[in-house]
Amino acid sequence: MQRFRSIHVGLAALVGLAVMLTGCATATPYQPDIPGQRVSGGYSNERISENRYRVNFAGNCFTSRDRVEGYLLYRAAELTVETGYDWFSIIDRLTERDRRTYVHPDPFYRPYFGSSYRYWRPHWSYYSSTHGWRVWHPEWGDPFWADRTTIRTVEEFTAHAEIVMNRGEVAQDDRNAFDARQVMIDLEPTIERPEMDMSRGC
Repeated sequence: MQRFRSIHVGLAALVGLAVMLTGCATATPYQPDIPGQRVSGGYSNERISENRYRVNFAGNCFTSRDRVEGYLLYRAAELTVETGYDWFSIIDRLTERDRRTYVHPDPFYRPYFGSSYRYWRPHWSYYSSTHGWRVWHPEWGDPFWADRTTIRTVEEFTAHAEIVMNRGEVAQDDRNAFDARQVMIDLEPTIERPEMDMSRGC
């Protein structure tokens, strides 16, 4: 009975995780960064002076670096047009990477000797193709592959840029200057916006 209950709890945890991932396994669309949205991340901007802004775009773990940087450029152009300017120049920019590794124990790992002996662990010798023979001992505190853990590395990118907006013809001597309307035309086919019927969630 105890074993059945443990398996049931493990299945429930796995189903819950699957539901969460199904709802969130979507790259960040082009949207404002507002807490509580179904898909996290998006753009934000801060006014520094009359024609100077700091623009940001944060992607979730399913959003590639080039998508984050492309959406940042599109937002800079869109904001330039919205505020009545024609072109913008990038003064400073930065892309940050947040890399995290998660170790999840396998919910189905149930030794045949039962949970009553959970503090019993033998020490092992095992072979690694990169390091040769190695030894694992429970008192050393290192995880062992036989515990059937799942290791997952997550990367999230956030891009920032400071821009100065101007009117008239684009400065030809500024290689960081962009025609805002042309940028929007060029990047529009790559922009994916959130679906209107998305429910709120993670």
